[in-house]
Amino acid sequence: MLQFDMTHALPFLPPNWLSSRLDGLTNSRGLLEKGNGLGGYFTGWVRYPETYDREELDRLLQTARIIRDQSEVLIVVGIGGSYLGARAVLELLTSPNYNLFCKKTPQVFFTGNTLSSDALNELLEYVADKDFSVNVISKSGSTIESSIAFLLFRQLLEKKYGRAGARDRIFATTDRKKGTLRELANQEGYATFSVPENIGGRYSVLTAAGLLPLAVAGLPVEELLAGAYDAMVRLRQPGQDNPAWQYAAARHALYEDGKNIELLASYEPSFRFFGEWWKQLFGESEGKDGVGIFPASVEFTADLHSMGQYIQEGVRDLFETVVRFSIPRSSCLLDPKPGDHSGLDYLRGKDLRYVNEQARRGTALAHADGGVPNLLVSVDERTAYWVGQLIYFFQYSCGLSGYLLGVNPFDQPGVEAYKDNMFALLGKPGYEEKRKNLVDRR
Repeated sequence: MLQFDMTHALPFLPPNWLSSRLDGLTNSRGLLEKGNGLGGYFTGWVRYPETYDREELDRLLQTARIIRDQSEVLIVVGIGGSYLGARAVLELLTSPNYNLFCKKTPQVFFTGNTLSSDALNELLEYVADKDFSVNVISKSGSTIESSIAFLLFRQLLEKKYGRAGARDRIFATTDRKKGTLRELANQEGYATFSVPENIGGRYSVLTAAGLLPLAVAGLPVEELLAGAYDAMVRLRQPGQDNPAWQYAAARHALYEDGKNIELLASYEPSFRFFGEWWKQLFGESEGKDGVGIFPASVEFTADLHSMGQYIQEGVRDLFETVVRFSIPRSSCLLDPKPGDHSGLDYLRGKDLRYVNEQARRGTALAHADGGVPNLLVSVDERTAYWVGQLIYFFQYSCGLSGYLLGVNPFDQPGVEAYKDNMFALLGKPGYEEKRKNLVDRR
């Protein structure tokens, strides 16, 4: 089971950091389990590793095989929770360079998360002479970044294969009943998969939103769900030995002590997009009503040579959570030759994974000495099963943390502010009065 270690955070925590929060955690757990707290309707993810539709999963796996057979490239169109989870798991379980090394599975590119014409045109040009399919992911179908990207790639598909041929290469993951994308999919006859109505985007990685792209890449999504299920069974048990309770309580205690920035770190470069997923999960869930820990992520050891100085000696308003994979996939024995002037003689006979682990330990000690509390989350290996545990651990901890803060962990009202202004400035019907006000302000 996933392990949580507070050794290098305890000196910064009050003696009652956990005991004083047990009542709050008990209440938060009840709100999650019963779905009767703020935003409680959107707690479908809490039991999803147990209640997911197995028939739809079988159909999803069959569809993934079809996509693999007919396509060199899969274009995944989505933004936020509609793509971050899938990309995070894809890179963590394979490599950030998956598209360079994949041999028997399609390349997977993620778009619909930008309004850059340069980025979109680059990808459109790349797939123009390739067989490709599109998985468009949106519960509403009205998000402008994804809508524009889907329009462009749908037009390219229809140009290459005709409207009927394009229909067989478009796969929509959306709301089961309503929304612009659902209406279009029904009209055109696209194959569809559903994101449960009671699961919000940032909690949807274990639904079809994340699983279809991962299955196309040949990853064992059933093992991912199995890991999440085992984490669910463990983390739903109340008590101070629960690692999710410990993590949520430690974060809350540090926040009340003025530590309002959390750095998520790992010593595996493939973890980078997991950090991006984690930032959305906690940022959108906690950052509202003038409260919340600001989530940031770093990649060690690379960022120790850029951000390390600030972390060590800057403003003491941050703490770190480090994710560690205890058993690396490979080894690399170091054998510097005498007289080769490498200066690495002291590493002769040592494995690079040992060096990496000592870097982690040394950094944790240095940062703690410098006033930065360190929390450590450990799983055994970088496999689908353990990544499933990580996903569920952070989701459950996030729900607990949001309720401890007294906010709704499942809405994101602030996200709508920029959208309203953007739609008004673009001249979208229904925003005429707002457009006038914005233009006057300029």
